[in-house]
Amino acid sequence: MIERLHFIEQRKQEGLSLVEIQHELNITPYEEIDVQILRLKMQDLEHDVTSLLAQMNKQDTKHIEKVKKNVSPESIALMQSLLLLIHN
Repeated sequence: MIERLHFIEQRKQEGLSLVEIQHELNITPYEEIDVQILRLKMQDLEHDVTSLLAQMNKQDTKHIEKVKKNVSPESIALMQSLLLLIHN
């Protein structure tokens, strides 16, 4: 680990940018990883919400109310947010 820090410092003194050093070390930026993971999770959630809505549209009103009572407020808020993103 210390050797890596010395290497980075040496390359900075040679005028390389942190992005260039990052490429030399084959380091993927954390933001890229986080964004990719977030996109995949959002796609999964979008699929789940779409499936849930399709199933709910086939059910009667009593069953829909039962489902709504068993879903947490946080989940409802998340689904509403995803629906807004999907339809925009």
